[in-house]
Amino acid sequence: MIKLIASDMDGTLLDAEMRISQENIEAIQYAQSKGIEFMVATGRNRFEALPALEEAGVDCAMITLNGAQVFDQEGNEVFSAPIDLQTTQAVLDILDEHQIYYEVSTNKGTYSESKEQRIENFAAHIAETMPHLTHKMAIAMTVARLEFLPIHFIDNIRELIMQEDITVLKIICFHKEGALYLGPAAKKINVYDELIITSSSENNIEINHRAAQKGIAVGHVALNRNIDMQDVMTIGDNLNDVSMIQAAGVSFAMGNALPELKEYAKYVTETNVQSGVGKAIVRAIDEEL
Repeated sequence: MIKLIASDMDGTLLDAEMRISQENIEAIQYAQSKGIEFMVATGRNRFEALPALEEAGVDCAMITLNGAQVFDQEGNEVFSAPIDLQTTQAVLDILDEHQIYYEVSTNKGTYSESKEQRIENFAAHIAETMPHLTHKMAIAMTVARLEFLPIHFIDNIRELIMQEDITVLKIICFHKEGALYLGPAAKKINVYDELIITSSSENNIEINHRAAQKGIAVGHVALNRNIDMQDVMTIGDNLNDVSMIQAAGVSFAMGNALPELKEYAKYVTETNVQSGVGKAIVRAIDEEL
């Protein structure tokens, strides 16, 4: 019997407008009425994830930054898996060498050195998921969406990470040419055994400490709740969801998920714009999956 549900956000819980649909909200409430805990497991940091959840009235525990931080329902940090300073510096050296734009997520928020590049790379991501859009439309949609994703723009990330009160939790990189540029950089970064590289779209890679994986984080939460992983349900759409899809007793891939993730998942639901999360939750409960 399902006792805990963990859902990805982008491309999963959120629709094309980066909001949680009414059908998804009602399904979450339905699960909670049955005594089932719902939580999100996202690549976003907590500040980026909160607006959509608060707008929908969803108050829950959160796995953030692909598992680098776990927060309880009250917002208290209960687990973290940071990347050490020396390794972070080496990774940034590689990314600079390959002229790849990156953002660094820390315990104090996410930082970037270029607002223009952030807009350009997010627009490329939107155009990838919605190919009918013109470049101008993708840019306009990106500017509107980024208002919901808080970020700090600074002149020098290298100086930031040297500060004693800063802990690096994730590095996310974008390039509009995708694997052509990201692949060679990822190959060099892969020599660091303490790191793991995942992805949430064709034009990005996400770098975390090896202990920062959604599957590991879901396991920590389940253990804390005395819940067997066979009684956990997970839902996702991309490569950074693989570990939690593999770990759970009940797992759903979104209809818009990568084919690879669908192969790992036990079930497939509708797309994120068709409230696939809500449909999966109701199905899992009513059919006692």
